[in-house]
Amino acid sequence: MPVIERASETDIPALSELLSVLFTQEVEFIPNTSAQYNGLAKIICNPDLGAVLVVREGRDILAMVNILFTISTALGERVALLEDMIVSPNARRSGLGSDLLTQAISFARTQGCKRITLLADRENKSAQRFYAKHGFTESTMVPLRLSLS
Repeated sequence: MPVIERASETDIPALSELLSVLFTQEVEFIPNTSAQYNGLAKIICNPDLGAVLVVREGRDILAMVNILFTISTALGERVALLEDMIVSPNARRSGLGSDLLTQAISFARTQGCKRITLLADRENKSAQRFYAKHGFTESTMVPLRLSLS
């Protein structure tokens, strides 16, 4: 039976594989194992930054999501960014994604977060429907990026 828990450093190789699947599906990103390892390690080793939650069945990781913390000056409170939600292709349509998202929302609440923000690929209508089904609404804000590398 699958369990949802925080990822550990030993999970990084499997998480990086899942990220590679995700980043091949998104227009803006290209898989980069070194960057993925680095980012995952920073999150997992620094709980003040956030957490990586995983769905684990035995030794296999079937899904993951990152919850990252910041402060909203508009709310004057802690808020969360939800990133990198991915369910392994062979575990999709099993309810694991919904279970993981529900747990991520609960986790953010227990960490004192007053809002969760996420970005979904503009072309990924099924992801947008999935998040809407769980109470997320489209913002009037438009995401803009500036690469500093």
